[in-house]
Amino acid sequence: MGSAGLARLQGLFAVYKPPGLKWKHLRDTVELQLLKGLNAGKPPAPKQRVRFLLGPVEGSEEELTLTATRVPTLIDHPLVRGLAFTSLKVGVGHRLDSQASGVLVLGVGHGRGLLTDMYNAHLTKDYTVRGVLGKATDDFCEDGRLVEKTTYDHVTREKLDRILAVIQGSHQKALVTYSNLDLQTQEAYEMAVSGVIRPMNKSPMLITGIRCLQFAPPEFLLEVQCMHETQKQLRRLVHEIGLELKSTAVCTQVRRTRDGFFTLDDALLRTQWDLASIQDAIQAAAPRVVAELEKSLRPWLGIQEPPGPGQPWDSERPRFALGPESHVGH
Repeated sequence: MGSAGLARLQGLFAVYKPPGLKWKHLRDTVELQLLKGLNAGKPPAPKQRVRFLLGPVEGSEEELTLTATRVPTLIDHPLVRGLAFTSLKVGVGHRLDSQASGVLVLGVGHGRGLLTDMYNAHLTKDYTVRGVLGKATDDFCEDGRLVEKTTYDHVTREKLDRILAVIQGSHQKALVTYSNLDLQTQEAYEMAVSGVIRPMNKSPMLITGIRCLQFAPPEFLLEVQCMHETQKQLRRLVHEIGLELKSTAVCTQVRRTRDGFFTLDDALLRTQWDLASIQDAIQAAAPRVVAELEKSLRPWLGIQEPPGPGQPWDSERPRFALGPESHVGH
């Protein structure tokens, strides 16, 4: 394996993060599994060198002579040198907190630089978010401290759909503002038609699409396409929706189903966090990674520069933006 195995370990791949597992622990587990796989390969044959060894002359038991002999160089032997690979850095893309689950993109080798490209492309991500009507907690989660209980008999699917339409409309308007584009230009018009308008810098959470997948009171399931989000903001979004419905709601599940061009179909399960599976995943994703990043980044070349330090971001904040937070690592 050795260097050949390491050469195939350069790029991006996705894993499925289960709920309850911190992303740091997941990364450390993947790193250990990769090192284990790299060191498990058959070591190369040791180099040979010539030494003159003292031995008896053939046919004589008393006379000694020096004989040129090829012997292995033990300095490269694993028992002398130790493990060939002792450290390996795995980069983490848009993170998931410990309670959330779903697609988590990782990078090895030059893939760590590609993670930066993914971040700069401001790609959207998909989530399924499950909520329960009738109660509110201090952290918007089902297991948080209960602060209020309300009725929800008056809530209908039609009312929920209307609220979701308002949210999507306000965020789509803000998306144009944060993209910092002059919509009178041909380039901006073409980007709007092709659906690739995105912010050119940090912004509050922006929702590009939201709809209800299931409605069975008190439970409901949403599909959310968004960018620059945190999972806490998505849980708070459920809380805000409950208030708009003249009730309350808590979030019971946040699951990422897509991160840019990686989907659940690409995500390796815990039993697949081994060297061979990760190498195969990197090789399978490599052509798509290059093509999608080029397609995503090309429209922004030559477009206006991001707003300067003195230009405020908050002039057209959407009604449900939930306030800006630090987006580094999210």
